[in-house]
Amino acid sequence: MRLVQEIGIDLGTANLLVYKRGKGVVLQEPTVVAIATQSGKVLAVGLEARDMLGRTPGNITAIRPMKDGVIADYTTTLKMFEYILNKVCGNKRFFKPVVLVCVPSGVTNVERRAVIKAAKEAGAGQAMTIEEPMAAAIGAGLPIAAPGGNMVIDIGGGTTDIAVISLGGIVLSESLRVAGDKLDEAIVRHIRNSYNLLIGEPTAEDIKLKIGSAFPLEEELRMEVRGRDMVAGLPKTVQVTSEEIRDALSDPVRQIAEKLCAVLEETPPELASDIIERGIVLTGGGALLRGLDQLLQSVTDIPVRVAENALDCVAVGTGRALEQLDAIRASGAVSDL
Repeated sequence: MRLVQEIGIDLGTANLLVYKRGKGVVLQEPTVVAIATQSGKVLAVGLEARDMLGRTPGNITAIRPMKDGVIADYTTTLKMFEYILNKVCGNKRFFKPVVLVCVPSGVTNVERRAVIKAAKEAGAGQAMTIEEPMAAAIGAGLPIAAPGGNMVIDIGGGTTDIAVISLGGIVLSESLRVAGDKLDEAIVRHIRNSYNLLIGEPTAEDIKLKIGSAFPLEEELRMEVRGRDMVAGLPKTVQVTSEEIRDALSDPVRQIAEKLCAVLEETPPELASDIIERGIVLTGGGALLRGLDQLLQSVTDIPVRVAENALDCVAVGTGRALEQLDAIRASGAVSDL
């Protein structure tokens, strides 16, 4: 029995996943915190807090403390870390847990230190960070330790991380601050401009999940959308189709495709030939957008597949990295600045 608990945290912009060594993924909730405005007391975290977004009275504020994959609100993130450690490791802990937190590949040392500091202040004994594409590759079961190129694209809520990995290290990586949130914003903008209808982010996410796509569908979809009419100021319902949502999403999807092509252009020839043979793996919640794999495949002429456990790949990879920490640390992917 291990005396010190070891947990891996995928602290995403949209979703929070926690992997406990020996138990697997034990917590999966939205990265939202509801706080009492005057006292600063945490009222809810996760699903319960997300349901409050856009619906809170003046004395309660629902906050998403992460933006573009990094900490935007330090105080709230600290409270969220405390909630995680108390829920996963228990309120009374004799030994402080070891915590490994995912960060985007493009973070600065200042942003990395902020994550480590928050984890330690919340009660972690040892806190480290691992780059998201490395964790995603481990979670997807790619043979990263072998001499050969593996390409992974992790599309989260705030960032899209594209990396080429070989011999246990990241050869090339790029981080693009265009991901799930930008897709939601594009839908909000389209509904406002086309129908004079105001909708919130939760509604936009619902539209994306139900009828959103990056590539033409065999059978196009449609759904009813409710919001507030900007002219009359009254509630209103409109019908939207998957074709128009695809058009709305085309710009952020194009930016992801262009960044992928830029990374492929910089990839050393030997690794590029490995990638053509092995294909590209998509992970993260954004990878679940219908037809995204088909679109990227049509752009690059390289096989693209979505990882089986795309949503929790990063969390699972973080947990597995804890089990082989010395080897991963030697590769430079883990940092405890």
